Amino acid sequence: MNKILFSAVSKKFVMALAGLFLLLFLPVHLGINLMLLKDDPQPFNSAAHFMATFPLVKVVEVLLFLTILIHVVYGITLQIQNWLSRPVRYEVSNRAETSAFSRFMIWTGGSVLIFLIIHFFNFYFIKLGLVEGDPENFYAIAWQLFTIPGYVILYWVCFILLGFHLFHALQSAFQTLGLNNDFWTPVIKGLSLIYAIVVPLGFAVIPLVIWLIK
Repeated sequence: MNKILFSAVSKKFVMALAGLFLLLFLPVHLGINLMLLKDDPQPFNSAAHFMATFPLVKVVEVLLFLTILIHVVYGITLQIQNWLSRPVRYEVSNRAETSAFSRFMIWTGGSVLIFLIIHFFNFYFIKLGLVEGDPENFYAIAWQLFTIPGYVILYWVCFILLGFHLFHALQSAFQTLGLNNDFWTPVIKGLSLIYAIVVPLGFAVIPLVIWLIK
């Protein structure tokens, strides 16, 4: 029993650290994506080229993919363990006491993962030469995608779900790391709300502006 408990706690701790690392990456990605709103494609393409070729960035890229893999695998594993260890009657009787964000974390996370895979096909796999496209002109590729109504709607839906995922994920991560007391809990909740609104909204605004001016 102690071994199982220790394993679950360890996975939550590692998953929390992995999630926080990913949360640091999102504002960087958003900052680069905002260059898509410029009429000149050069700044965005230069930033994309730098991210694809600079050695230190490539090391961070490997770390980023490992972090995503750890976060996804541990998230799924912990969710399955929760399902298997919780009797049906217990789940039903305590459903009202469980945060809606917590209950649907696996589903919001899954939708974000699906979008991430699509994103890889549209951009990262082009850089690797696995998918046809010009890796030196991701600006044109992004603009072309944002003229497709179905893609834009999928983009918006996924970032709305990402916002819900981030709101609970930030609080859960800091709670796992021990910052859950009378002072830090409301502070973290407020910061989580701001982050979960501002970052997804920033991403969502980009295709909207492109759609309006295309």
